[in-house]
Amino acid sequence: MYDVIIIGSGPAGLSAAIYAKRAALNVVVLEEAPFSGGQMLNTYEVDNYPGFSGISGMELATKMRTHADKLGVEFVTAKVTEAELTGSVKKVRTDREVYEAGHVIIATGARHASLGVKGEELFTGKGVSYCATCDGAFFKNKDVAVVGGGDVAAEDALYLARICKKVFLIHRRDKLRAAGLLQQKLMEQKNIEFCWNNVVDEIVGETAVESLRLCHVISGEKITLPVQGVFIAIGNRPQTELFTGQINADRTGYLIAGEDGKTSVDGVYAAGDVRAGHLRQIVTAAADGANCINSIVEQISRMQ
Repeated sequence: MYDVIIIGSGPAGLSAAIYAKRAALNVVVLEEAPFSGGQMLNTYEVDNYPGFSGISGMELATKMRTHADKLGVEFVTAKVTEAELTGSVKKVRTDREVYEAGHVIIATGARHASLGVKGEELFTGKGVSYCATCDGAFFKNKDVAVVGGGDVAAEDALYLARICKKVFLIHRRDKLRAAGLLQQKLMEQKNIEFCWNNVVDEIVGETAVESLRLCHVISGEKITLPVQGVFIAIGNRPQTELFTGQINADRTGYLIAGEDGKTSVDGVYAAGDVRAGHLRQIVTAAADGANCINSIVEQISRMQ
């Protein structure tokens, strides 16, 4: 019987684990992958986490995990299959065993969103990628495309511009949503070309990606863009399917919780990319984890 079960080991889960251990709580972190960090692991460079300018996502994740390890946090690699969240004792079932606790923090993060176009699923892993830092090296000196207009798309394009011959940045609007500094860096890269007001109609190839068919959203003009790789960076979807029907969520699946992390179910908290909010960054995820533990400590104190 634990005080707290933390599901997920991204920045929110790691932060919660550190704060829980410092509060002398009996805590276990359930992580599906045999390494911690969540989406940080797919980030080539983190330049907005205070005190760690220019650090790689992998390195930052390692530092957070090392901190938790030094405090003696228990980590279990297991896939969560079911969660019974009502009542005073919460039960979280995994493919290994059942874990029980008085409180549960959901920090399962988000996964990439797909375009849903012809050829995308067929060529995933054969030229279609959702992680530039993971797969970019396979496209050295080749022509590639990045689809999206936010920070992730901009970061991916900048990373790929260092190793690829040409990078086409495809966006359905005529301006990006990415941070101003990122946009400035994009404009400075001579091998990045913008495809404004365009969407991908189809990903084409025989055994691997050979080209993209684009459609101009205003004129309707269609063109074929020869590329060997396409990196899709159009956002994320919260990994909250296991909790559907148990916890109040918004229409896109994000769990509704305030700054204190409290959800509609007593003793259940949401932190990081699964929580409905306006800004989803490493620093806000870490703050969420801390806030959840603070709420739990306050609740335990009131019950004593």
